[in-house]
Amino acid sequence: MEPWNLTAVSEFLLLGLSDDPELEPILFGLFLSLYLVTLLGNLLIILTVSSDSHLHTPMYFFLSNLSLADIGFSTTTIPKMLVNIQTHSKSITYAGCLTQVSFFFLFGCLDNLLLAVMAYDRFVAICHPLNYSVIMNPCFCRLLVLMSFFGSLLESQIHCLMVSQLTFCTNVEIHHFFCDAPQLFHLACSDTSIHTILMYFIGAIFGGVPLSGILCSYARIISSILRIPSTGRKYKAFSTCSSHLLVVCLFYGTAIGVYLSSSISSSLRKGAVTSVMYTVVTPMLNPFIYNLRNKDIKRALWGMFSRTV
Repeated sequence: MEPWNLTAVSEFLLLGLSDDPELEPILFGLFLSLYLVTLLGNLLIILTVSSDSHLHTPMYFFLSNLSLADIGFSTTTIPKMLVNIQTHSKSITYAGCLTQVSFFFLFGCLDNLLLAVMAYDRFVAICHPLNYSVIMNPCFCRLLVLMSFFGSLLESQIHCLMVSQLTFCTNVEIHHFFCDAPQLFHLACSDTSIHTILMYFIGAIFGGVPLSGILCSYARIISSILRIPSTGRKYKAFSTCSSHLLVVCLFYGTAIGVYLSSSISSSLRKGAVTSVMYTVVTPMLNPFIYNLRNKDIKRALWGMFSRTV
């Protein structure tokens, strides 16, 4: 079979989560609801932080950027899926597929790096409280966010470049609801061994290094909290980072769970279903975790609603 260069492929077919036409209206309603909740929840976080001067601190600055990344992460995949269901079409153009790959890794990596930055912020706040305002000054906070963005941009462009160099045969069916780079490697006719090794190497750097930083930060945080003599002060110190810790567990727990399930199961469709957890559910739950467990956010939200009414 004669392979086609990727530049000659005009479109791919996204097979989605199910082949059953009767499930399409249910999936459309479900994912539209999840997407709207994600947008509303994360936009509320951004508006609340920007409108309340009491929340103009490093922790909430990073949180609003995390919410922005979550909006981008969800918007990369869900709208195209909804359009395909509504129009009864499974196609995505070559340019659209490449764009999805690029933005998926951009916002996914940005989420990852911002969680590491937030862990460092909590480490400084708890372990070096007297120097907190000096270390976490506005200039340094903006620099951390910019470094996270450009690091994520670098990773996304590397993945985009790897995908653009693949060659394909006539089979362009992707068993997913978005253009997933590993599945594109699976479809390729050309040798992808170097691409696969490079993908895991990049994943180890941009995934493993931030995770190691988070684990080191929380090891120091827990050590400092245990040395506090007062139980009340211990609880207060831990409560300042409990929401972030819960989001970290949700983000990495779902990502690792999807990776393990895809390694065990040979079904590509099952891998697509389990990936819904970290691509759709996690960005939706993050605002609820911070809203329900953070008194400052709840107070600011109530104040904003009171002024609106």
